[in-house]
Amino acid sequence: MSVADVAIVGAGAVGCAMARRFALEGANVILLERGTDLLSGASKANSAILHTGFDAPPGSVELQCMQAGYAEYLEIRESFNLPLLETGAMVVAWSEEERAKLDDIEAQARMNGVVDVRRLTAEEIRAREPQLSARALEALLVPGEYVIDPWSPFLGYLKQAKAHGAGIFFGTEVVSGAFDGKYWTLQTTTGVRRAKTVINCAGLFGDKLDAKLLGSASFQIKPRKGQFVVFDKPASQILSTIILPVPTERTKGVVLTRTAFGNVLVGPTAEEQDDRERATVEEDTLRGLLARAEEMVPALACVDVTAVYAGLRPATEEKSYRISVTGDRNWITVGGIRSTGLTASLGIARYVYRLYQDLGYAHTAIPDPVTPRVPNLAEHRHRDWQTAGYGEIVCHCEMVTLREIEQALAGALPAGDFGGLKRRTRCGMGRCQGFYCNAQLALLTAGCFASPLSVGDAA
Repeated sequence: MSVADVAIVGAGAVGCAMARRFALEGANVILLERGTDLLSGASKANSAILHTGFDAPPGSVELQCMQAGYAEYLEIRESFNLPLLETGAMVVAWSEEERAKLDDIEAQARMNGVVDVRRLTAEEIRAREPQLSARALEALLVPGEYVIDPWSPFLGYLKQAKAHGAGIFFGTEVVSGAFDGKYWTLQTTTGVRRAKTVINCAGLFGDKLDAKLLGSASFQIKPRKGQFVVFDKPASQILSTIILPVPTERTKGVVLTRTAFGNVLVGPTAEEQDDRERATVEEDTLRGLLARAEEMVPALACVDVTAVYAGLRPATEEKSYRISVTGDRNWITVGGIRSTGLTASLGIARYVYRLYQDLGYAHTAIPDPVTPRVPNLAEHRHRDWQTAGYGEIVCHCEMVTLREIEQALAGALPAGDFGGLKRRTRCGMGRCQGFYCNAQLALLTAGCFASPLSVGDAA
C-alpha cells in the first residue's frame, strides 16, 4: 500500500488551505473528509470578511496567521479569479461606554501593525454612511477590512492541490488508527490509508479525533451557534461599509455587512450548545437580529428578507488557536479555529508547514505551480450570464446559467452533493430559495449525488 507524506483530516477552510500548501511544497498529500463535499461542516457558514487582524491578541499565533493569510489572499486572488469587495469597516460606538473603549481598540490596532485606522466623528460617520442611525456617536475606521466570496477560494485551493497530486477522498471518515513508530495506518469508512504524518483539521470534531487516535485531547470543542439573517439585494444600495460592534469579552458581536452576492447580512449570534451536527434557527432570535439591524440602519425595515441560516463555530474553553505538535507520533493538531479562520487559513497552512519542517521533513517545492481559475459568483464583477452561449438561466433569482451548473457537476472536483452545487453556483439561494428552480435542478443532477434531490422534494 502506498504511503502518503501527509494525511489531512477535514476539508473545511483550514483543511483545503493546508492541502494546497503541502502540495505546493512538494509533499504527497491525501485529504480525508467525512462529508460528501468540501466545506460540509462549520466552514460553510462563515461571514466572508477578510480581516486585517486589527483586534486580534497582540503577539498571538492567531494574529500572525491572520496577517499572513490576508497578505497571501491579496497576492493570489487575481490568479484564482477571486473577488474582493473593498468596503472598509467601522467599529461603531453606540453608547458612551462603548465610545470609551475605542481608544484601546485603536491602540491595539496600531500595536498589531494596522496603522491606517482613524477615528470618525458622528458627522463623518453620516457622511460615509448616510443611512446609518444618528445614534452612532463615534467610530474607528479600518480601511483594509474587505468582503470576499465565502466558498470559492477553498474550491480553488483544493483544485490546485489536486492538480499537483493530492488525493481527495470525500465520504471518508477516520474510524481508528495506529502509529508504528514510522507510519500511521488509518482505518476509514472507505478503506485503509497510510501516511507518515497526520494533520488534524477536523474542526467541530477535532478534539474527538485527537482522543480517538492519540488517547487524549488537550482541548474541548464547545460548539457555538451563530444565526444570520440575509436581506434582499436592494439592501446593498443602503450600506457600503462593514459595521462592526465594540466587542465584548465573550464575542466579537453582531456584524452588519454587505456580501459579495449583492445582499446585506446581519449576524452572527453566539449561543453555546452541545450538538455538533445541527444548527437550528429560532424565530425569536431572528426577530432580535432584524430589530438590531433596523436599529442600526432604519431603512432596512423596508427591505425583504431573502434567507435565514445558522452555523456552528468550533470554539474551545480558550480563545486562542489550539495548534500543537505531538512529535513522537508525527501528529499535528489544528483546533479551535473560530471566526477568523477564513482570513487565517492560508497563514495557518504556512505556519503548520514550518512545524512540519521542525519534525525533520522537507520536500522540493513545485517550481511553476498550476493555478486554476474558479467561476466568479460576485455580483459586482462579470457573471457567466453576461457571456453568450450559456444555454439558459436555471436559477433566475441568482442568474445561474445551465453552463455553470454543468461545469460544477463535471471537471476535476465536481460537486459531491446539492449543498456543494449551491456553493459553487448560488443556485437555489436567492429570494425564492429554490421554489422555482429546484425541480429542474433535481432533473439536472439525477445520478450525480449519493443523496439526490428528488423532483417530489423540490416541489
